[in-house]
Amino acid sequence: MSTVPQNSKMKPARLTIRDLSARKVSAGAAPMVWLTAYSAPTARAMDPHVDVILVGDSLGMTVYGMDSTLTVTLDMMIAHGQAVVRASENACVIVDMPFGSYQASPVDAYKSAARVMAETGCAAVKMEGGAEMAETIRFLLERGIPVVGHVGLTPQSVNRFGGYRAQGRTTVEAKKIMADAKAVADAGAFAVVIEKTLEPLARAITAALPVPTIGIGASPACDGQVLVVDDVIGVFDLFKPKFVKRYAEVGAAMRKAVAAYAAEVRAGTFPTLEHCFTDSPKKPVSKKAAKKPSRK
Repeated sequence: MSTVPQNSKMKPARLTIRDLSARKVSAGAAPMVWLTAYSAPTARAMDPHVDVILVGDSLGMTVYGMDSTLTVTLDMMIAHGQAVVRASENACVIVDMPFGSYQASPVDAYKSAARVMAETGCAAVKMEGGAEMAETIRFLLERGIPVVGHVGLTPQSVNRFGGYRAQGRTTVEAKKIMADAKAVADAGAFAVVIEKTLEPLARAITAALPVPTIGIGASPACDGQVLVVDDVIGVFDLFKPKFVKRYAEVGAAMRKAVAAYAAEVRAGTFPTLEHCFTDSPKKPVSKKAAKKPSRK
């Protein structure tokens, strides 16, 4: 049993899973805005503007410099999830389940997901995989853990795919991705991410599913879009995927700022007295002088 304090100052209400699950564009809803975040300052900046903050396992590459997402750990996801939840008030926060934390069995998946939910305070988890994950999604849902599905290109399976190529190019591939999307939705996923999949197929999946689809390199017809924030603002600029649009060049601005700082330090022009504390120390007041005479 829970109670709500009668005189407490309530925080702004976050968007809920129920809110998101009803956001089908075909029903008249506006497309949803999803974006990744891994730190408190980034989450705080995007919170007023997005519907969902996804704490993605892409942090392995963008934050830790890994070659793929495969070596991201559950502890990493929890630590970054905690930071994002603490710094946001409005957006729904969803955390990726990392490779190896949920595939072995529904029970293993529940133990990992329960840790994520309990330790971060997030609203849901996201898991990659199609029909093979349907039993696990259903198992988690029955135990109170909402799940977002993820089909098409699933980066945790990059070795099986042989790279990060677009999916659905053959009839066999397209049929499998459609079947996977339907399977995870039927199992209870409240939304399905479609990644790097041929546009006509992503459009068809969006029309076929009763739950919202979230595209990343998929289709404008999807019910929402998600991108990696480091790609959007140009912090991660080693390469730019075809499906990314840059809205800023923060990486270039950062390099310029650091170069200017380094030049001024070496030239002796920073810091100046403007950046220093120059007040003279005040003499301590004696206890005798500080004592006020009493009135009688």
